[in-house]
Amino acid sequence: MKRRLAPFGFTAPDRATATEFWVVRHGESTWNVDGRYQGQTDVPLSHVGVLQAASLAERLTGLHFDAVYSSDLARAMQTAEMVTERLSGHPPVQPAPDLREIDVGELSGLTVADIRQQYPQYLQDLSADSWGTRRPGGESMEDLFSRCGVAFHRIRALHPGHRVLVFTHGGVVRVAVGLALGGVPAHSWARLSVTNTSITRVLLSEQSGTLLGFNDDAHLENLAEATEADDVLGQSP
Repeated sequence: MKRRLAPFGFTAPDRATATEFWVVRHGESTWNVDGRYQGQTDVPLSHVGVLQAASLAERLTGLHFDAVYSSDLARAMQTAEMVTERLSGHPPVQPAPDLREIDVGELSGLTVADIRQQYPQYLQDLSADSWGTRRPGGESMEDLFSRCGVAFHRIRALHPGHRVLVFTHGGVVRVAVGLALGGVPAHSWARLSVTNTSITRVLLSEQSGTLLGFNDDAHLENLAEATEADDVLGQSP
């Protein structure tokens, strides 16, 4: 039987073979609180981050996922472990180092003020080319997209027709959105604000993708903090 096309002529991924990803940013970290860039530095959740993860766990209680993956950094793994305790079947968390945040290199541990003082040329370059500019000694968004794109498709190939929960970082959530949309215009990355413990849902097949939901943080309505700052844009920690 011929597959039905969407009104604009796009053939949506076949749910029988595509993978539905629920991509979650970790809870607030202690360096988020301090306003420090962290990248791949291993930093734990803050007190608020633990509360955010608990709120997400309550929201997802009893839901079924065929697999759970997490960046191996502590802030993601802590969030994942708190949530999976409440899921149907208590699935194990599978560490995925290739889903780590962007490598910020020499910027790790610095504040925005530090970066403006010590790396003014980097900020100029980033303003001109937010996609291709590498963090000093680290990665660019292009590098991150390439690395994490491979990771998402590796997981997709392992779980055709399944629903998978992924715990990761703000930059990697943007990658998932880009994969679903077939790319994101370079200057739109800055507008993809990703709050801590928000849920972004994408459906990915080998050839196409669909964005099902973005930055859903309804579970945080009763919390005072829902940090959006991350290490991707060079504008905020």
